[in-house]
Amino acid sequence: MNSDDLEDFEADREYKLAQEYQDVVGMFRYAVETERRFYLANAVTVNVVGDSARPLITVEMTDAWVWDMYRKTRFIPSVKVLSFKDVNVEELPSDDIIGPEVL
Repeated sequence: MNSDDLEDFEADREYKLAQEYQDVVGMFRYAVETERRFYLANAVTVNVVGDSARPLITVEMTDAWVWDMYRKTRFIPSVKVLSFKDVNVEELPSDDIIGPEVL
């Protein structure tokens, strides 16, 4: 396998992952972005421990989907992430707010 084949393979996996994301995003309530991964989840709990200079952020998610093109199973019953960096948690809009014309 040469470098072009590898790039094509990775581009194809990334494209399929993006398609899967579009298929499943409506099943979840939250989008969570950490320094290493992107998750969709239906329940998220964030705890911050330690001093303000270097706090430890613990993010616990249940009923989650992880954006990772190398995983065979992206649906995860529960996830616990520990981070010293920024964590972004967003509540996704419901279909009622978006409306069918946007989808």
